[in-house]
Amino acid sequence: MNMLHRFSLPLLACLIAGGVLAYESTAVLALLEQAELLPGGEAGTTDDHGKNAFSLPMPALTDDEVTQFEIGNAFFTKPWVEAPSSTTARDGLGPHFIAQSCGACHTLDGRGAPPDFANGIQQEQPMALLIRLSIPGQKPDPVYGGQFNNRAIPHVKPEGQVQIQYREIKGQFADGTPYSLQSPTYKLDHLGYGPLHKDIMLSPRIAPQMIGLGLLEAIPERDILANAERQRAEGRGIAGTPNYVPDAFAGKDMLGRFGWKANVATIAHQSAGAFLGDMGITSRVNPHEECTAKQKDCLKAPSGGKPEISDKNLEQVIFYSRTLAVPTRRDADSANVLRGKQLFKDANCVSCHTPSYKTGEFAPVPQLANQTIYPYTDLLLHDMGEGLADGRPDGRANGRQWKTPPLWGLGLVPTVNGHSRYLHDGRARSLMEAVLWHGGEAEASKQAVLKLNASDRANLEQFLKSL
Repeated sequence: MNMLHRFSLPLLACLIAGGVLAYESTAVLALLEQAELLPGGEAGTTDDHGKNAFSLPMPALTDDEVTQFEIGNAFFTKPWVEAPSSTTARDGLGPHFIAQSCGACHTLDGRGAPPDFANGIQQEQPMALLIRLSIPGQKPDPVYGGQFNNRAIPHVKPEGQVQIQYREIKGQFADGTPYSLQSPTYKLDHLGYGPLHKDIMLSPRIAPQMIGLGLLEAIPERDILANAERQRAEGRGIAGTPNYVPDAFAGKDMLGRFGWKANVATIAHQSAGAFLGDMGITSRVNPHEECTAKQKDCLKAPSGGKPEISDKNLEQVIFYSRTLAVPTRRDADSANVLRGKQLFKDANCVSCHTPSYKTGEFAPVPQLANQTIYPYTDLLLHDMGEGLADGRPDGRANGRQWKTPPLWGLGLVPTVNGHSRYLHDGRARSLMEAVLWHGGEAEASKQAVLKLNASDRANLEQFLKSL
């Protein structure tokens, strides 16, 4: 019998701590750090693996904070309506928008997906997939602004529609097993206000899951920057770079941690920005609707107040977003998972998907300090190759760079959201497809995966699904 399967995890931990197991079990401990079973630390981990696995408060919250969390949840999930309305706390939707609530894109606080296709035909307009716009100089489109909104309130024209087409790319592993990837192209049509700028740049972004955001915000900046120094010292072609971006709340440039290009520094800025960009809801830091001079109907639309979301309610949404717990690992002691973890390390995936950190002091939620966490990200930008390039700069990020996304919760996306779509635009239909899209700095890691046999490919996927 495999030594690993003779003991439960708690017993295994005790026996190893007591020094009574042989060398084989010591090697197991090296692969499976006990702290990794609680990826959000003691303060931020939940043991729920069901449909609501991404929607639970961190266990360290006080009763009063849980109440604040629940109020924030209500403003996150319930639909906003156009003004004027008797629902004054949630009116002011639009004039242009993508969704009527945060939860419409982050369903059950999980990951969005591109629109469904049937017989090669797009069945709906995207909601959880938005399109960022800019022209050279990182300026917004003069007519359509910085984000394309395909919905609008009555008497206002939507900006247009998003059409997606996929091209199949075929390949094979070293053992001859074939695979297929789908490469998307994006077209904006049915334009409501005339043509786009001739040099328009588009960048699709899918809504990511919401778990553990406060813990990521609590990682000391020096530790993130140390990742870049370590990668260069390793000399293996990995060269992560930080993004520094303006933060509306701090009033200064800060290290980017959130968004697919690390183009947002804090959850406060992210929350206020999403209210404005995705729903047309103004706040103290974003007091003006994103209506351009040519959008006359947008400029004349009614307001839900000045601002449309109060500081108090916005702070509750921010608190909610910061304190969603991370689920515990599943099957972490499985021999297949441990083999997959070793393969992940051997392929040097850990250089960018840095496993662990210890959080620093964090004034917004002090309980999140001094937590050992396992998000599997370096929060840095990397050149991911031409296949994933959007060609659109964002802050210090160039058109080939993307931030390394956290991997925690990855295996629960199908349970929570009922799909298995990954990467920044949801093009990957499985975790293996996501790996095979890696290029640029990650090309060597991808080549290592291409050489794996079928059994080890399955082990690698089992490891990723355990996160």
